[in-house]
Amino acid sequence: MNLQQVKQRFGIIGNAPLLNRALEVSIQVAPTDISVLVTGESGTGKEIIPQVIHHLSSRKHGEYIAVNCGAIPEGTIDSELFGHEKGSFTGAHGSRQGYFEVANGGTIFLDEVAELPMQTQVRLLRVLETGEFIRVGSSKVIKTNVRVVAATNENMQRAIASGKFREDLFYRLSTVPIGLPPLRQRKEDIHLLFRKFANDFADKYRMPALRLDDDAVTLLNNYSWPGNIRQLKNLVEQISVIETAREINAATFIHYY
Repeated sequence: MNLQQVKQRFGIIGNAPLLNRALEVSIQVAPTDISVLVTGESGTGKEIIPQVIHHLSSRKHGEYIAVNCGAIPEGTIDSELFGHEKGSFTGAHGSRQGYFEVANGGTIFLDEVAELPMQTQVRLLRVLETGEFIRVGSSKVIKTNVRVVAATNENMQRAIASGKFREDLFYRLSTVPIGLPPLRQRKEDIHLLFRKFANDFADKYRMPALRLDDDAVTLLNNYSWPGNIRQLKNLVEQISVIETAREINAATFIHYY
């Protein structure tokens, strides 16, 4: 599958060189079983890269599980990832499989991987190196064959230096690093994305799509977009719903920053 086909299939909008590079590396690495670390600011769309990698790999018929490591409490993350035996902790009324068991033969996407507690990092390193893990409360070694794609918006060198993240795990996860650019480095894509979101919300709310005059387009392109694509999408939805005029000028637009 070539670059344009991938963009079409996954609904990826834009032609910025840094975006194209990230997608090209994803296409190249997909047929291998190499671990990948996706980096980029919050809101840049990092979650699309593991989907591309999974669906272009020989694992595409296996399970694809996305895990937000920052959203699972520290006390339950090991159980979620590796499973547990009955009675291994309060509330463990039965044994359960973890994601690494369920996704055997497939792909696990570990989003916000820098949020993993240190004990979980040790377990993850073992899985990556040996394909083996032990359920919480068990002594039985279980084998699994899972491809791991991780993502983070943190500066990993800083996380390693501060003792928050294991250096050996970082190198094991980032065999191939893929960086997604912030929106301010994709200036040629900003108006394209605006139009895409404007059309989506026009369909959703059954109203004509927003348009921007030339001054508003200039403003759009020169803004720094600290929240990236997520911020742009949110802004387009707000304006679509609140403004009665369908052509937006710079004066109107500036109120929404």
